[in-house]
Amino acid sequence: MATVSLDGVRKSFGDREVVHGVTCEIADGELVVVVGPSGCGKSTLLRMVAGLETVTAGTVAIDGRVVNGVEPKDRDIAMVFQNYALYPHMSVYDNMAYGLRMRRMSRAEIKSRVARAAEILQLDGLLQRRPRQLSGGQRQRVAMGRAIVRDPKVFLFDEPLSNLDAQLRVQMRVEIKRLQQELATTSLYVTHDQVEAMTLADRLIVMNAGNVDQIGRPLDLYERPATAFVAGFIGSPAMNLIPGRLDANGLAIADAVLPISAPNGAADRRVLVGLRPEHLELAGDGPLALRVELLERLGADTILHCRLADDTRMTARTSAHFAPELGHTVRFAIRPGHIHLFDPDSGRRL
Repeated sequence: MATVSLDGVRKSFGDREVVHGVTCEIADGELVVVVGPSGCGKSTLLRMVAGLETVTAGTVAIDGRVVNGVEPKDRDIAMVFQNYALYPHMSVYDNMAYGLRMRRMSRAEIKSRVARAAEILQLDGLLQRRPRQLSGGQRQRVAMGRAIVRDPKVFLFDEPLSNLDAQLRVQMRVEIKRLQQELATTSLYVTHDQVEAMTLADRLIVMNAGNVDQIGRPLDLYERPATAFVAGFIGSPAMNLIPGRLDANGLAIADAVLPISAPNGAADRRVLVGLRPEHLELAGDGPLALRVELLERLGADTILHCRLADDTRMTARTSAHFAPELGHTVRFAIRPGHIHLFDPDSGRRL
C-alpha cells in the first residue's frame, strides 16, 4: 500500500492547458473519487498518475517516490478501464493471469493469486469462459480481478461503471466499496456520476474546467459546498440556485423575504441563493410560493418542478403521496441553517 501526492500538477495540449495546478494528498488505504462533468480534466489527471500522459508541470509521487519520468509498468499501479479491455480470445483465468506471466511469476503463485481474486469477486465458476460468454457486470469483475492479482500499491479506476445499466451500476458500486474495504488498497477513482462519487468516496475531489473547486468528505461537500458549482453538482436532485438580494430586512427572492442575517456583515448586495429540494418544508403560511408545473413520482417521494413569481425554476422534494394539481401554488418554508449564499460573480461561498 502507498500514498499518492500531487503537487501543482498541470497538463497542456499545445497551447491549451486542461489541468490547472492540482495539489492533493491521498492517504494510505484511502479511496478518493475525482468527480466532475465531461471535459473537466479528471480522466487526464488519472492518466498522469498512471503514466499514460506526461506531466507538463508539477510532480506526481507514489509512496514518496516522484514518478514523473517512470514508465507505467514500473509505477506499481493497476488500472481498471471503462471498456473492460479484456482479451476476447482468452479465458477468464488467462485474462487474469496474463500480466503475472509477463512478469515471469511461477505457475503456482499465479494459480494462487487468480484463485484468491476469483473467490473475492465470485468468479470461481467462470474461469474457463471467454469474455463474450459473460454479462457486462461479470466482465467488469474480471477486469477488477486482473488488477487485484497484481497486488499493486495503488488502484486507478477510470469510469469503470459507465457501460453498465442502472441496476447493475448500483450492484457494482457495492462490490467496489466492499472490495476496497477488504483489500485496503489506496485507490483513485474517476467518475462523472455524483451519486457514484458520494456513495464510494472517503474523500471527494470536485473538478470544474481543469481546476479543483473543493476537496473533502462527501457529507462535508453536501452540507457546506465551497462554490456554487459544487453546490449544484453534489446532491440529487441538484440544489436550486436562485438570484436574490441580501439587505437589512433579510433575504429577498422573487416576491418572498426570508428572515436571515447577512454573513460577515455582507448586507445590501446581490447573492446567489442555494436551496436544496429536500430542505424545502411544506408550510401553509411559508414565504416561498411555488407554482407546480410537473410531478415526478419516485415511489419513496415525489419531486415537484415549480416556478417562482419571477418565473425562476425550482424543484422541491416532498412525501410520496403529496399530489398537488398542476398549476396550483404550494407554499414552503426553509430553515435559515439550510440556506446557502454565494457570490454571483465568483461563485464562492459567502
